[in-house]
Amino acid sequence: MGKLIEQSKIEELTNQIKKQGKTIVATNGCFDILHVGHVRYLKKSKEFGDVLIVGLNSDASVRSIKGPNRPINNEFDRAEVLCALNSVDYVVLFDEDSPRDLLELIKPNVYTKGADYTLKTLPEADVILKNNGWVEFIDFVEGKSTTKIIDKMK
Repeated sequence: MGKLIEQSKIEELTNQIKKQGKTIVATNGCFDILHVGHVRYLKKSKEFGDVLIVGLNSDASVRSIKGPNRPINNEFDRAEVLCALNSVDYVVLFDEDSPRDLLELIKPNVYTKGADYTLKTLPEADVILKNNGWVEFIDFVEGKSTTKIIDKMK
């Protein structure tokens, strides 16, 4: 089994991991034009547990959130780049704007998100908390973002 997992198989996989007594960390994002901020964020996320699962917004989801000119890289290219990172154990694509349904399947022990959110502003916080998980907020790397890269290229 590779690192890219179909959503229909993620619940079975996470159940197996939990039976082994391992801590599952989940996060999600578009990860379009991977940069040092992404790499440090994912590395820090992995520090909170044994297995890091990244929910990756599909192309349709990215367009819905970021507009018709995004993503720059298609979902399979973005997934392959994420799968190549040592800190990432599994990647699973999702089509919705929010990872709520995916997180309901994974039921991570820990969920990481950027520090621009709080428990009150994070739409999926209730899913994590009701499944006995907790949320860790990770600071961004100053000045590093896909949008800034795109703006610089223009």
